[in-house]
Amino acid sequence: MYHEPIFLEPVFQERIWGGEKLKEKYGYPIPSKQTGEAWVISAHPNGPSQIKNGPLKGKTLAEAWEDYGKLFNKDTDNKEEYPLLVKLLDANANLSVQVHPDDTYAREVEGVLYGKTECWYVVSAESEAELIIGHHATSRDELQQMMQSGEWDALLKRVPVQAGDFVHVPSGTIHAIGSGIVILETQQSSDITYRVYDYDRTDAAGNKRDLHLEKAAQVTTVPDNRAALIEHAEDKQGDLSIKRLVEDPYFTVEHWKLNGATENKLEVDFLQVSVLEGKGDIIVEGKTFNLEKGMHFILPHTVKDYRFDGELELVVSWV
Repeated sequence: MYHEPIFLEPVFQERIWGGEKLKEKYGYPIPSKQTGEAWVISAHPNGPSQIKNGPLKGKTLAEAWEDYGKLFNKDTDNKEEYPLLVKLLDANANLSVQVHPDDTYAREVEGVLYGKTECWYVVSAESEAELIIGHHATSRDELQQMMQSGEWDALLKRVPVQAGDFVHVPSGTIHAIGSGIVILETQQSSDITYRVYDYDRTDAAGNKRDLHLEKAAQVTTVPDNRAALIEHAEDKQGDLSIKRLVEDPYFTVEHWKLNGATENKLEVDFLQVSVLEGKGDIIVEGKTFNLEKGMHFILPHTVKDYRFDGELELVVSWV
């Protein structure tokens, strides 16, 4: 059916902490000055991406997954949902401190298929920008006590970041994106969040957002001994430089930087691609598609060979 990339329209989400950087950086038609997220590759019911080209133009990615499983090398009897979700986030203010459950807890307690392991590629960061990633509690009792008494400075681990940094955030990790950061997030297709702390801020109606301390304490990994930031080796393949950012049970994510041309075979079920910077082309079966920053697409399983030309910075991911 498809012998070309499947290009997708972003779905925008307004957030109390959002801003205007998604318009300034990518030219997106954001709905307001508090636009926090663009769901750029999504089949999640809270924001399914719409297909921009080809035979399924106008349909959602969720519909394509359900009705045209061969595009993703999906067994027709497979009842699972599209597994991944890719977002761009503009943290104009601090995001809430939060944690996500694993698959088992999500299914048993929330009745949904996927928990949420995620990862962040830092697209840009203002000076002194930082992330919250992890905690200092040595036991679950200590974690609950520090949460209840609001000992946030003592509990939370903070890490300064800059553009190009990468953070893996397994389910059970307490985390928050700090103000002044734009990230590309690759995650399981889940929208479950347990909010731990929200800086006591209020919405336009003067209401504080709900916290979920009991569930958060249940799902948080204790103790937290993982490294926040990890250096990644670069593999040079002709004009293409590749960094393997993470490979876990849910996704593999790489950073590609191209200056020239590269020819590739599709050796996975399908490939998700986000263009972070630059201009170029992708050529599939002799047909050329122009690429520029802010574009997002899937190479379906029906594409066997493809070629990139130009100067491009990409984040690619697959299951």
